[in-house]
Amino acid sequence: MAAGLQVFGQPASTDVARVLTCLFEKNLEFELIRIDTFKKEHKLPEFIKLRDPTGQVTFKHGDKTLVDSRAICRYLCTQFPEDGNRTIYGTGSLERASIEQWLQAESQSFDAPSSELVFHLAFAPQLNIPADEARIAENERKLQQMLNVYDEILAKNKYLAGDEFTLADLSHLPNSHYIVNARSPRGKKLFTSKKHVARWFEEISSRPSWKQVVKMQSEHPGAFEQEHTTIFLLKPHQSQ
Repeated sequence: MAAGLQVFGQPASTDVARVLTCLFEKNLEFELIRIDTFKKEHKLPEFIKLRDPTGQVTFKHGDKTLVDSRAICRYLCTQFPEDGNRTIYGTGSLERASIEQWLQAESQSFDAPSSELVFHLAFAPQLNIPADEARIAENERKLQQMLNVYDEILAKNKYLAGDEFTLADLSHLPNSHYIVNARSPRGKKLFTSKKHVARWFEEISSRPSWKQVVKMQSEHPGAFEQEHTTIFLLKPHQSQ
């Protein structure tokens, strides 16, 4: 039974959203200490990161502190293997190795161009920042190349690492969600124009765990609010 799990950040953060989704998948009770660090007068580079000023989410479990969202998800899966979704980090060494390959692909190749597009397509319009067409086009090209590879894999597998939803899929959700739901239709087209990627995103974004995170984001957007702290005690729910 989990005890003393704390997440510091706000649901609008991509890193925080990743950790929250994993916690819901693992059906773990936790405390969210919501700290609004993004006020309008803050410097733009901090806001672009969509994270707290250190660029990372903070997670505490007892006397252990972690500040990388992917490392936190790995920790939750290995520390609480019998809770919630038991296959999310694989059930054997081969499955886990495949999941790790995709986690590396996401962090090393998918994250950079998708994060750029999250800002330019989803958040820059809200800040009345003129579109940087050159940067948008460059990162669309990079992400397109990645999604072409994904589409080939997903033509054979239901999910990236096989037939089960895993951390490999979960880790892609925060950035993908912002891009697909941006005001500009060009981001959504990157995903919907590929048959298997479109099917995959529809499935992973329909999971109860992610829907709960999206609900939290809409209730507590945080990005344009005054600085304060809110504590939520979130009880487990049933994941698919």
